[in-house]
Amino acid sequence: MITNSRPKIMKKYILLFFPVVFFVVFLFGFNTAEEPEYRIQQGLFQPTWESFETHYQCPEWFRDAKFGIWSHWSAQCVPEAGDWYARNMYIQGWPQYDYHIAHYGHPSKFGFMEIDNLWKAENWDPEKLMELYKRAGAKYFVTLANHHDNFDNYNSKHHAWNSVNVGPKKDIVGTWEKIARKNGLFFGVSNHSSHAWHWFQTAYGYDGEGPLAGVRYDGATLTKADGKGKWWEGLDPQELYTGPTIVIPDGINGADSVAAWHKANNRPWNEDPPVNNPDFTEKWFLRCRDLIDSYHPDYIYFDNTGLPLGQTGLDIVAHYYNSSMQWNNGKLHAVATGKKLKGDQNKGIVEDRERGYAGEIMPRPWQTCTCIGDWHYNRETYNQNKYKTVQRVVHQLIDIVSKNGNLLLSIPMRGDGTIDELEIAFLEGMADWMEINGEAIFSTRPWKTFGEGPTQIKSGMFNERRIQFVPEDIRFTAKGETLYAFIMGWPENKDLVIKSLAKRSLFLQDKDITAVSMLGCNDPVTWNQDEQGLAVQLPEKAPCEHAVTLKIETRDK
Repeated sequence: MITNSRPKIMKKYILLFFPVVFFVVFLFGFNTAEEPEYRIQQGLFQPTWESFETHYQCPEWFRDAKFGIWSHWSAQCVPEAGDWYARNMYIQGWPQYDYHIAHYGHPSKFGFMEIDNLWKAENWDPEKLMELYKRAGAKYFVTLANHHDNFDNYNSKHHAWNSVNVGPKKDIVGTWEKIARKNGLFFGVSNHSSHAWHWFQTAYGYDGEGPLAGVRYDGATLTKADGKGKWWEGLDPQELYTGPTIVIPDGINGADSVAAWHKANNRPWNEDPPVNNPDFTEKWFLRCRDLIDSYHPDYIYFDNTGLPLGQTGLDIVAHYYNSSMQWNNGKLHAVATGKKLKGDQNKGIVEDRERGYAGEIMPRPWQTCTCIGDWHYNRETYNQNKYKTVQRVVHQLIDIVSKNGNLLLSIPMRGDGTIDELEIAFLEGMADWMEINGEAIFSTRPWKTFGEGPTQIKSGMFNERRIQFVPEDIRFTAKGETLYAFIMGWPENKDLVIKSLAKRSLFLQDKDITAVSMLGCNDPVTWNQDEQGLAVQLPEKAPCEHAVTLKIETRDK
């Protein structure tokens, strides 16, 4: 009798196969969680400037949006003492150090981690705020994900010092994201924490003079074990303060000498990863990738010259761009910004100019970021009513849009999650102006020239204070066959001549003007075009404050 022995043989090999499989699984793990964590989404973009410059196209949503509002909000707003509190509270002689001593005690006993715990956001009403931001004209909304103080405002998987575990006990980024999208706004995040490794080294310092001279601050003394039985039990202060990387040596005397040492050694603004702290760089990557993967932002602001942390910044942007294409069916929807870009880097990301301007129409989309006060809430700015006026911001917005740019505007928030009545009045003023003139801002493109007038502007950052527009300054935007001319004020002489729109102007060689009106004004506008320019007789009363807009219809000759 002939029998088939294959089933017995197969059974034998199967029984031998299972132990082998079990050993391999035990050795290498069941899932991708055991794979190297430092990995990026694969796709069109490689992590190189060349790849970005070759393949990136700024999405049309950003070019149409023009105006965004930024919630630059963290625990540094709790003291209401202005910018860089978490760093400067550790430098004897600085105003924030004096404020901290007076209100909280010495930094060796009450450090910034305690301020993180005091941040409760107890009166935060994001729905109400977003409604106000939207009325003020914002088409995209940006929330601070983390600042140089190394605290994540989201449900961070790789950093325990975050707003879900400490302080507000809320997912700040996640809450804003849902509400922004619900209101039809594009959503962005800002990431500043790549500088924490040098910026926060003041927490390891000491006073240069006084009764506690030489006594190290909390960053130098606290360990995870010290938290037992306290509110921060289980948390490691060294993870927040980034670990000792550039620590001031013992024996420097005098507050000025200590401050000078910090300025010379851990203040230089560089984008290099810390050579003696590689864990910081890898963890920054994981935190930023988690931010991208969890919240799918349309926009990421990097507070960096170029991109952060050398190759790591290129890796994270490649991951972001490729992920965006995956989320959006193969279409790139992402915007990443950096500062002081070199060469053709503005082909690969969008250039941001902090508190700055452009002198001419830029060939590629760009952005100015600014604030109506300090980036972090400052009580004195409110008390002295030193916020920027609506007129100043409107003029800045007009000039930027006429030169192919966007404006991202921060409205400082108190630690409790509210804004003050002066800020509310500012936003309402913006809403009034936008209601009439928004047509000439949103979804427009630069015209053949940005404008004319006496005010001269040089390209750069941190030069906005020197710019003061006058009614003789004219700025242009265009939408199809329609040209918009902004008048930066209301001229006493109602007879206005726009020289750029003269009959034989190089800018109008192929166009005829067919109609002129004023946005928000029902009265007809009397106009005449000759070799000197477009002469317009303005109405008796301006339809709005700050700046008015002529709507000029054209057709091909």
